[in-house]
Amino acid sequence: MGKRIGFKGKKVLVLGLAKSGYAAAELLHSLEADVVVNDSSPDKGSEEAQALRSRGVSVICGGHPENILDEGFDIIVKNPGIPYHNPVIRQAVLKGIPVWTEIELSYLVSEAPIIAITGSNGKTTTTTLLYHILNIGGKKPLIAGNIGTVACTVAQHANPDEVIVMEVSSFQLAGTENFRPKISVWTNLYDAHLDYHGTKEEYALAKSKVAANQTEDDFFIYNADQLEMRPYIEKSAARKIPFSLQGKKAEGISADDEMIYWQGEPYMERAIIKLPGQHNLENILAATASAILMDCDKETIENVLSSFTGVRHRMQFVKELKGRTIYNDSKATNTLATKSALSSFQSPVVLIAGGLDRGHSFEELRPYMGRVKAVLALGETAGRLVDFAASCGVPYAVKVASMEEAVQEAFAASLEGDQIILSPACASWDQFPSFEQRGDAFIEAVMKL
Repeated sequence: MGKRIGFKGKKVLVLGLAKSGYAAAELLHSLEADVVVNDSSPDKGSEEAQALRSRGVSVICGGHPENILDEGFDIIVKNPGIPYHNPVIRQAVLKGIPVWTEIELSYLVSEAPIIAITGSNGKTTTTTLLYHILNIGGKKPLIAGNIGTVACTVAQHANPDEVIVMEVSSFQLAGTENFRPKISVWTNLYDAHLDYHGTKEEYALAKSKVAANQTEDDFFIYNADQLEMRPYIEKSAARKIPFSLQGKKAEGISADDEMIYWQGEPYMERAIIKLPGQHNLENILAATASAILMDCDKETIENVLSSFTGVRHRMQFVKELKGRTIYNDSKATNTLATKSALSSFQSPVVLIAGGLDRGHSFEELRPYMGRVKAVLALGETAGRLVDFAASCGVPYAVKVASMEEAVQEAFAASLEGDQIILSPACASWDQFPSFEQRGDAFIEAVMKL
C-alpha cells in the first residue's frame, strides 16, 4: 500500500468540480501534480473554485472547451456522473489518455487496506453494517465513498493499522485501472443505470472491476445465487467466498431458515438477527463474511446483528407501538425497493406510499399486495395507487393530504401484530425536497402518535 509516487510534474485534468473533483484536485496538487480543473457550470464564485485558485490551481468554468486536451494531459480524473459519451472523455479515450475516477487515486495513495462494496442493491446497508462490526471489534474502520466522505480524502490520511470500508458504484468503478481492494464484495446484479453504461453487459463489467485486479492474496465475496454473475466472477484471481440463501453450503457463508453457516459449519442462529427481510439477509451474509476475514470475533458479530436495525430511511425500525411495528423505508423511491420491503413480511402490512408521478407502473408490486390490508396514498400518484390497490383486492385504500394524516390513518387501520411501513415506491420531490426529509417527517409523525 501507500503508492504515493508518480504524480510529481504530471499534468492532470480534473473534469467536474463537485465534492469528488475538489477532493481529487486538492490531493493531486499536494502530490505536486500540475492540475487543471474544468467544470461545465458557470463560475458563480464557488468557494471550491476560489480555494483551488488561491493555491495556484487553474479552474476553468462554464463549459468544456473543445481544445482543452491540446495542453497534453497525462491523466484525466472525472466526476463519476460524467458519462463516457461526453466529447472530452471520448477524445481522451481516442488519444489513449487514462480516464480515472477518484477511487483510483484513493487506492494509489492509501496506506490502509480497502474493503470495497458494490452491487445494484444493498451496498449501503452492507457497508454500514460492516463498519459497525469492525468498529465495535476494534479494527479502526474508516467509512468512505458513496456513503460518506470522498474516498481519496479519507485514503490520504489513512494509517496502515486502519481499514477503509468503501461503498463504490458502477460509475466509480468504470474509471479504475489499478484499484485493488483487500476484500471486495459484490451484493447482486440487476438492470440499472443502462442510460449511462449503454448495455447490461457494460454495467456488469463495470461492477466486476471491483475484483478485476485482485490476486490470490485477496478475497472476493459474491452472490452465488445469481447465476448471471458467474461469468464475471470467474475472471477474478482472488480467493472466492460465495454467499447463498439456498441452505447449507460447503464453502463460503450460507443460510437456511434456522442457521447461518461458515464453510459448511453452523456459525450462528438466525433468530438473533434484528434486521428484517430476505434481501437484508444477503447483506448480512456479505458483511459477516467480511468481518470474519478481518478476524472479528463471533461475539462482536452477534452483538451487532442482534441490535442493528438498518440504515436510516432504508427499512429503518422506528418503534413498536401498542403491538404494531413501524418501519421507515423512505429510500424506496421505485417499485423494486418497495417490492423488497413488502416481501420482508408475512404478517399484515399497512402501507404508506406515493409521491412524484413519473408515470411508472405499480404492477411489480401485485404479487405482494395480498399481505397488504390498507394503503394510505400520498402525493401525485395517490389516485393511481388507490386504484391499483383496489384492483389487487386491498380492503382499504384512501388518499391522504399529509404525512401526519397518513400516519394517523395507518395507525387507525392497523391492529396488534401488524406492520406499518412507509415505502413510497416513488420519488419525494412533489412534496419533500429529499427522501431523507420525507422519512424525517414520517418519524416525527410517528413520535406524535
